[in-house]
Amino acid sequence: LPEGVLLLAAAVLVHSGLRAVTTPFLDSYYAACFGAGVVLAWRFHSTRVALALATLFLGERAILFFSGGHSLSGSSGYTAFALIAILLPLNFLVLSFIADQGFAANALASRVSFLFLQSVVVAAMCRPSYYGGMRFLDVALINSRWVAWTRLPQMALLAFVVALTALAFRFVCYHKPVESGFFWSLSCTALAFHSGAIGKAATMYLGTAALILLASVVETSYAMAYYDELTGVPARRAFNEALLALDFPYAIAVVDIDHFKSFNDTYGHETGDHVLRLVAARLARVSGGGKAYRCGGEEFSIIFSGVSSSEAATHLESLRRSIEHSPFKVRAQGERRSAPRGPDRRQRVSRKKTQRLAPAETINYEVTVTVSIGVAESITHDDGDVKQVIQAADEALYRAKRAGRNRVEVSTGAISKQYIGKSKKAVSH
Repeated sequence: LPEGVLLLAAAVLVHSGLRAVTTPFLDSYYAACFGAGVVLAWRFHSTRVALALATLFLGERAILFFSGGHSLSGSSGYTAFALIAILLPLNFLVLSFIADQGFAANALASRVSFLFLQSVVVAAMCRPSYYGGMRFLDVALINSRWVAWTRLPQMALLAFVVALTALAFRFVCYHKPVESGFFWSLSCTALAFHSGAIGKAATMYLGTAALILLASVVETSYAMAYYDELTGVPARRAFNEALLALDFPYAIAVVDIDHFKSFNDTYGHETGDHVLRLVAARLARVSGGGKAYRCGGEEFSIIFSGVSSSEAATHLESLRRSIEHSPFKVRAQGERRSAPRGPDRRQRVSRKKTQRLAPAETINYEVTVTVSIGVAESITHDDGDVKQVIQAADEALYRAKRAGRNRVEVSTGAISKQYIGKSKKAVSH
């Protein structure tokens, strides 16, 4: 979502016959989707989406040019249709694997040159005199009766199937809006070519393909604003907005990774990032209806709606134990500075007797991570109570750290409860 919904809406309109939709309106829709898509792609530095839009536009214009805008019965028009039906999915597949590098001239030069080269090849192969050499486009890979339901040649149909399968796999692996946008946009393009690539139905599908790519840019910018890029959990902006929508009663927990700074200093920032991802993955699966947010550094927050702090503490204790019992291995190189770098010149030793130094040893450490958690619940229906609840949860977190870390502490008004391991005891303050 929402790209699949856009495709469904276009399909419903096309199958309804597009009787109420005029050609000028479809042309305006097509132009608006492509124009807005290019502007947004440029604004958000998404070269992949911009090039995908350019590929769609050039392909559609080439088919209209060589077919005369009316039918594919001519040799040039059909050749352009068949060639572009193969090239488009392959271009989408290539664009899905490359990285966005902005709109600097050096970054765009090779990719624009690649599109230009394809345009030249299509123009050369669509000459009427060259039509006899394009018979490979109609090669029958399977029984022709099995694919009689579509106007796509079998080679083009194979290209679409391969590209769509790869794009679906990439979306399952990465869950990025652009991967989803590429899949649904190419699906829409396949429907446009299935309908003949010319006419009102094709214009509707191609315009929607551009709209889907536009939507993927918007979804990407939303994810960048509301989700933490490193851990994948919602970020502080999402947390602040969630606080505005809270209904009484609720509980808020503050989670902090114990000794994270010293861990970073010991094993390096790359391993520290791995720890953050590991902890965030556990927090995202917290039970009790809680939702985790990364609020900065090694600090996370969890919001429980309709749950008291004592009820939330039960789920937080299970969470604490799961993190504590999730060790992982850290690779560290042996300290090279402690090893001798060569023979001591103060000792008169023959070079022939000097032994070659062994390479630095790789050591595997099994490390466990613990967290301290403070949780507090709402007391009144007052909107201003949210800040007090967060402050109370922070104070409970500090008490947990002073008491030895790796524990859950609950603050409910004047009573604080410590949850340490399987034992629970109330402490008055």
